[in-house]
Amino acid sequence: MTSTVKAFNGIPLSVLDLAPINEGGSPSETFKNSVELAQHVEKLGFNRYWLAEHHNMPGVGSSATSVLIGHIAGATERMRVGSGGVMLPNHAPLVIAEQFGTLDALYPGRIDLGLGRAPGSDQATAYALRRTLNSSGEDFPQQLEELRSYFNPQPNARVRAFPGEGQDVPIWLLGSSGFSAQLAAQQGLPFSFASHFAPAYVMQALQLYHQNFKPSKHLQDPYALLGVSIIAADTDEKALWLATSFQQQFLSLHRGMPTQFKPPLDEPDAVWSPSEKVSAANMLDSPATIVGSPETVKRKLEAFLEQTKANEFIMSSPVFYQEDRLRSFELIADMMD
Repeated sequence: MTSTVKAFNGIPLSVLDLAPINEGGSPSETFKNSVELAQHVEKLGFNRYWLAEHHNMPGVGSSATSVLIGHIAGATERMRVGSGGVMLPNHAPLVIAEQFGTLDALYPGRIDLGLGRAPGSDQATAYALRRTLNSSGEDFPQQLEELRSYFNPQPNARVRAFPGEGQDVPIWLLGSSGFSAQLAAQQGLPFSFASHFAPAYVMQALQLYHQNFKPSKHLQDPYALLGVSIIAADTDEKALWLATSFQQQFLSLHRGMPTQFKPPLDEPDAVWSPSEKVSAANMLDSPATIVGSPETVKRKLEAFLEQTKANEFIMSSPVFYQEDRLRSFELIADMMD
């Protein structure tokens, strides 16, 4: 494979995969699709490929995030592969150090460890994962410190991570509020903001990150990676049709009844109420959710870059049909240098 990382207006583009389980499909089919997508975007010149931890969601297959990262890394050659992210409060920090130490040993220089403090699930599932009533994530800074200590232990450390110890696994902090932005700044770590989930707070979070950033041995200058949802198709009309799958997923979560990822709708008004129709439309009315033809996507993505001055974008393309998802990333890649 001879592909190299390409750039969009000077910044790299990356991929976030939620490993969608399609209606009528299976996890096995989902993982085959993820491998195909990862190999596809690597050839197209994308920079990294991240998978996100979610639980108790029938339409998301990336719950065993570390396992899937290894599967994708083994099927690709160049791209960085990692977590976007692992929800650290769900796990013992030692286990995450060992898992990502193992991944880094298998795929040296290609593994990213992105960390979040949300449960990635509902509270009942968070309790099932953590076996404790303390599921608020308030001790996230302490967990982060413990995790980092396993990669760089003190000489007299009684508990050590093998693999993990002495390995340089890049740690990112992820968030959708100012908490992780400030913590990433204080620790001198790269920061990824879920602007596709919380577009109203992106500028505030970036300001907190840049104003409070302290250089570290890991990072001399702030580095902000922003999440965006992009559905690109050959025409605006087709892209909007494909986006009805994404809208259905959002509404099912809003109703408290998550489902498998559904096919696009020809008559969406038959599925959601008038108020839900407004919510579905508002989903697409965000600078970090871009749906349309290549011309539309390029114009809106350039505007979002101009607004945020991001160092990198990481994008999901929540599309039901695999051929259309592959095509979406092809059209995005055509915009890269």
